[in-house]
Amino acid sequence: MALLLRLSRLIDSLSMLIGKFVMWLILAATLISAGNAIIRKVFGTSSNAWLEIQWYLFGAVFMLGAGYAFLCNAHVRIDFISSKFSARTRNWVDVGGILIFLAPLCVLMISEGWPLFERAWTSGEVSSNAGGLLRWPVYLLIPAGFAILMAQGASELIKRFAFLTGHGPDVLVQGGPSDEERLAEELLAEQQRLKGVN
Repeated sequence: MALLLRLSRLIDSLSMLIGKFVMWLILAATLISAGNAIIRKVFGTSSNAWLEIQWYLFGAVFMLGAGYAFLCNAHVRIDFISSKFSARTRNWVDVGGILIFLAPLCVLMISEGWPLFERAWTSGEVSSNAGGLLRWPVYLLIPAGFAILMAQGASELIKRFAFLTGHGPDVLVQGGPSDEERLAEELLAEQQRLKGVN
């Protein structure tokens, strides 16, 4: 289990690195969008390449950031149901979800996305828009993004089994109250303070 946990930490580090990189793509897309809008308004000109690079960056954020979201437990989860489960049940549900849904989906998307990328690469496919960009970089995001997500799924699976076998902590434990719970506590404290003043 120690070797698997080391592998999990390595995958987590890679996902964290990719996640930090992807955050900069959001800034780049924002700056390109703002620059393109300013140039269009001030100089009355624009380029389809500038519009397409924004789409590519937007796609890269979602495709490459999925593994990071999984690592940070930021993906969609039905918390009001899972919070009723015991820690062991929550981890078993995650194990089932990873093995039954996530892994097959990733394999399918990688196997279907790779030929799409290869065709665009070999043909030199370019956008049909005037001044458009090459298509293969955006097609490459599909298999790359799902490969990163599948690797992070393997890491999460290792962590779930480590917890279930007593070799690691429960990574699904929330690190404290949510933002909504903190706000409710602050409002309640303020209400009690106001009652005390009157």
